[in-house]
Amino acid sequence: MLHFCTLFNSKYYAKGVAMHHSLTRVCAEFHLYIFAFDEASYRLLTVEPLAHTTVIPLAAFEHDALLQVKPGRSMAEYCWTCTPFTVKYCLEKFGLSACTYLDADLFFYKDPSVLIAEMGGRSVLITPHNYSAGYDVSATAGIYCVQFVTFKNTPDGWRVLNWWADACLQWCYARYEDGKMGDQKYLDSWPFMFKGVHICKNKYAGAAPWNANNYLPGETGEIIFFHYHDLQYLSNGSWYLGGYDIPGAILNELYRPYIELLKSIARIAGTVDTLNTTDAGTFSILGAKYKTGIYRLDLLAASKNFIDALFFIKRRRHYKNNFLN
Repeated sequence: MLHFCTLFNSKYYAKGVAMHHSLTRVCAEFHLYIFAFDEASYRLLTVEPLAHTTVIPLAAFEHDALLQVKPGRSMAEYCWTCTPFTVKYCLEKFGLSACTYLDADLFFYKDPSVLIAEMGGRSVLITPHNYSAGYDVSATAGIYCVQFVTFKNTPDGWRVLNWWADACLQWCYARYEDGKMGDQKYLDSWPFMFKGVHICKNKYAGAAPWNANNYLPGETGEIIFFHYHDLQYLSNGSWYLGGYDIPGAILNELYRPYIELLKSIARIAGTVDTLNTTDAGTFSILGAKYKTGIYRLDLLAASKNFIDALFFIKRRRHYKNNFLN
């Protein structure tokens, strides 16, 4: 059985539920430990429990060391600080042999067990950003992405995990400073500092907007998981895709059904806030730079249920990066 953990608050609820839904479709056996980072997300997750999950409220997870740094960090920074501690909690509390941290905005299209199998006898798995030309920010954001990180319950695994947790407690901020950036830039040093660290070699792991141009149209069906980074629902009904140039095949075959799924989950939850809603005016006043990558993706039939929505879009028209009406 595969054991995963993730964390999110109510603004990421739809994405977290979508990720869980994707795991149910591709994994033979899995369990997902969800750390609910606000009362609203905990309530939503416990009123309608998801199969194969354990929900951990923030109060049960936080400890003195985390609470001491919490006031000086933003919500995003505090979530990053907590990331290694969610894995530690699962390994210790539930006695797991291994646990994989997942970002809540991942969506799985194939069984990720092939990635964990690729580790062999190694104890830690990290996935590269694999930036495409024009988007490489490895120097400031890191070579590797904290999106899918596996730790085995071994001495080598604990060495890396404890070091990461201590480092994040000391410094974890949303800026580049002295070779550090959030919880992520720390991963750059792991292959050199520690034994047992495996760098994922599967090109279909960690598909994301920053590397979408690396995939040919016929390869979308091979993607193991896609990272829907910085996807935001704007109050005017548009969706912000992070300012990246998304190829038409990925836009139509991945983004469109994923967005319809998010909308369906939000409807079931009864609140649009679970879509990570952003005021459209925020983007318009910031200038044309932020208009890049904004699409009118609310044109799909709202009557489609959230399971069928995953697969019913097969059109392959290419859309340029502007507003579509």
